[in-house]
Amino acid sequence: MPTSVTATTSTPNLYRTPPHIVIGIVSVSVVASLFLAWLVYFHAPTDVAGTHLTFLPALNAVLNTCCTVALLFGLSFIRRRNVTAHRNSMFTAFLFSSLFLVTYITNHAMHGDMRFLGTGGIRPIYFSLLISHIFLSVVALPMILITFYLSLSGRFPLHRRLARFTYPIWLYVSVTGVVVYAMLAVYR
Repeated sequence: MPTSVTATTSTPNLYRTPPHIVIGIVSVSVVASLFLAWLVYFHAPTDVAGTHLTFLPALNAVLNTCCTVALLFGLSFIRRRNVTAHRNSMFTAFLFSSLFLVTYITNHAMHGDMRFLGTGGIRPIYFSLLISHIFLSVVALPMILITFYLSLSGRFPLHRRLARFTYPIWLYVSVTGVVVYAMLAVYR
């Protein structure tokens, strides 16, 4: 009489992100954050006189503004269920954020950190915005990368669930980046 053997096969869980992807995204985010902290707080600027590429802070603000506009269009498109336009807007926002990061690194490598010269009641407002902007930009990076990964891998229910948190943080970081730049420019 033949014996019945039940074979257990392991089926991949389609709703679980592979650990190497999570480790990769977290690693990139940690390395990027540590590098930016080193660059801003420990690296000696190469152009102390500030005579080269002086347009970079303004370009950073323009890129953040463009990112904000793309994010707003992306939300508008997905609310109207125009997935293709939404995807294009979000890739555009990602492109602007990436270009911002390159120009931000270049600016800080060359010119160092800019000091806020405002006095009185504006200082706590500025530093509250700056601290929240910095903290949330560190939080946003892995969230943005994971949200993009979920979309690109076709896991749209999880993408939508995470995007509900990622989107407002990314939008806040983009908007406050412009506000911080404007405050620095006004109180120069």
